[in-house]
Amino acid sequence: MNSELLRIVDAISRDKKIDKESVFEDLELAMVSAANKSFGPTENCQVIIDRLSGEITASYDGEPIDIKELGRIAAQTGKQVMIQRIREAERGSIYEEFSERVGTIVTGTVVRYEGSALIINLGRTEGFLPRSEQIPGESSHHPGERVRSMVLDVREAPNQVRIVLTRSHPDFIRRLFELEVPEVAEHVIELKAMAREAGYRTKVAVSSIDTKVDAVGACVGVRGSRIRNIVDELGGEKIDIVRWNESSQILIGNALKPAEVQEIALCFELGRATVVVSEDQLSLAIGKRGQNVRLAARLTGWDIDILTPAEYNKGLDDLERTLKEIDGVDDVLVEKVMTLGLISLGDVAEVGADPLVGELELEDALAATIVETSTAAAKRIAEETAAAKALAAEAAKEAAKEKAEGDGDSAGDSDAETVESEAVGTSEGDDTEAAAEEAVPQSENEKSSAGEVTEPVEPDDSVQAKEVE
Repeated sequence: MNSELLRIVDAISRDKKIDKESVFEDLELAMVSAANKSFGPTENCQVIIDRLSGEITASYDGEPIDIKELGRIAAQTGKQVMIQRIREAERGSIYEEFSERVGTIVTGTVVRYEGSALIINLGRTEGFLPRSEQIPGESSHHPGERVRSMVLDVREAPNQVRIVLTRSHPDFIRRLFELEVPEVAEHVIELKAMAREAGYRTKVAVSSIDTKVDAVGACVGVRGSRIRNIVDELGGEKIDIVRWNESSQILIGNALKPAEVQEIALCFELGRATVVVSEDQLSLAIGKRGQNVRLAARLTGWDIDILTPAEYNKGLDDLERTLKEIDGVDDVLVEKVMTLGLISLGDVAEVGADPLVGELELEDALAATIVETSTAAAKRIAEETAAAKALAAEAAKEAAKEKAEGDGDSAGDSDAETVESEAVGTSEGDDTEAAAEEAVPQSENEKSSAGEVTEPVEPDDSVQAKEVE
């Protein structure tokens, strides 16, 4: 019994990952509860288990007692107390273990769905993958399927430890790169920035501290083997690997790939980057529903505006023409204003007079005049543009209306022709029917007269006899 008790304690400690001393203390407390249940509550009940031999020594009010003789009800009470204490210790152990694993990837087996949330068996406990942390558009998981996810949060509930998992968090991509790319795990390659729209596309900016290691090539792998494993794990989500650069202009150009950029103007005052691309590259730079430029903006930390060369040049021309109308403004000052990244009248109106005074060392009155004039001109141009759009929309509406009326007239003419042809066909049909009706009685009369002529006549016997004679 004593050696068996030590084996049981050792097995519980190893399986539940609970300290062995804690298990001994729980057993002693359970036996004390059983003794109090059997003999009555007292403060002088004591149970000691020898940690080396497993020998149990119990006393009640100073008198030794035998634990084996406490009875069934007392034993049941001790059992319940022991189970409760061990479960509490196990919950504490699970909480400590997974609290240290927050932000790491775990692999589990799908157990079931609770509503839209997924319950995953992690071995010692179950993880909770809510709908908001699942990858949008991902196919449903089946019971028994193995799933990778990242521990997002660990919460203590009244009767359990709630482990919240995620597959849509950007750090999940980071951990997958650490698993698939050894250079990332060894910090030879660093993931500088990341922007993700789970289920659709992710942009990752990488750099290498070793000049002999190509950051992009190492992440892609031979024939795309490394990146393909990550894409398969994410259910086909597209991943763009961007080469990091300390220059914001170069980084923005890299982030907008595969679109080719012609020019980039940075306005540090507004945190805005104006990117000029050709007409044939415009849709590629913006991306499907603006996804490419949106992810590039989040990756670089800049508010990115995409313009065509015509739009960009028009903004510069309007700005230059308006500023030159102000006294005290020359070509040099206009160039300085454009150097600040202000490429339109709206930018000057938005940035205000402080940067003009601080950066260009202009007088307050001149800076205020420039801002007021630019604001008024921008407002006027906006109104003219809106009026032009309204006229264009009205013209398009009138053209559509005229086209609809023309289609209606042509349809009316064709309908009239159809009705006329139907009328002609009807009169012809009536004449034919009348002629047929006139012909029918005539043929019947002919038939009746013919019947009279051909009707057989019976021979007269007396006449035949006289001829014979």
